[in-house]
Amino acid sequence: AKEKPQEGEVIAVGPGARDEAGKIQPLDLKKGDRILFGKWSGTEVKIDGADLLIMKESDVLGVIE
Repeated sequence: AKEKPQEGEVIAVGPGARDEAGKIQPLDLKKGDRILFGKWSGTEVKIDGADLLIMKESDVLGVIE
């Protein structure tokens, strides 16, 4: 069965990911973007009572414009 993607908002991003040469590649996502991601993507954490997901940019299925 196909699962419907989940929707969320980016609240923070890191500096980027390192490539094979060790150089940081900037992210395409930015704070405030509305995104779609798979149901089992990311790692759930609870910070200051808020349930959040930490995920790689590669887990994002798309950005809603």
